[in-house]
Amino acid sequence: MLVSGRGSNLQSIIDAIAEGRLDASIAIVISNRVDAAALNRAKDAGIETACVLPASYPDRQACDQAMVDLLRPSDVELVCLAGYMQPVRKPMLAAFPNRILNIHPSLLPAFPGLHAQQQALDYGVKVAGATVHMVTAKIDAGPILAQAAVPVLPGDTVDTLSARILVEEHRIYPETISRVLADAGASR
Repeated sequence: MLVSGRGSNLQSIIDAIAEGRLDASIAIVISNRVDAAALNRAKDAGIETACVLPASYPDRQACDQAMVDLLRPSDVELVCLAGYMQPVRKPMLAAFPNRILNIHPSLLPAFPGLHAQQQALDYGVKVAGATVHMVTAKIDAGPILAQAAVPVLPGDTVDTLSARILVEEHRIYPETISRVLADAGASR
């Protein structure tokens, strides 16, 4: 699992595993930030953690290769991005083809990239939401696996809209991971 921030989606996955709603285990949580609160959530759950700091590598390719080198020994079947705020590069995509998932706070293909909730408010949409998708070389453009919609209410702010979207993220991400793992197991 790759993280950059507070780790609420990581926590929803940890909880789904603990409650038996997701038959999986998290081998390692890797962050690009030493101060990511998600690392503490992982440690509290007894999950191995690591930091791969981009500034420690000559380029992003080398940084992504370092993450591959951490993930491979654990026989990782699926890499999940949970608030990971860096593009995934060729080394990761080549090592885990069609096995990297991301959760994004919009109904893709609308509002890819950063600040999706602000983009939705600025555009004046009446419905926003969350999308789970496969990661590809193009940001937030991979095949869509699941979506959940939420209304945009009069007077919504980025914070109020984000909070409603986050509830749906926490629901659909573990569900989608479960389905992808079941489909992968059935195809073996």
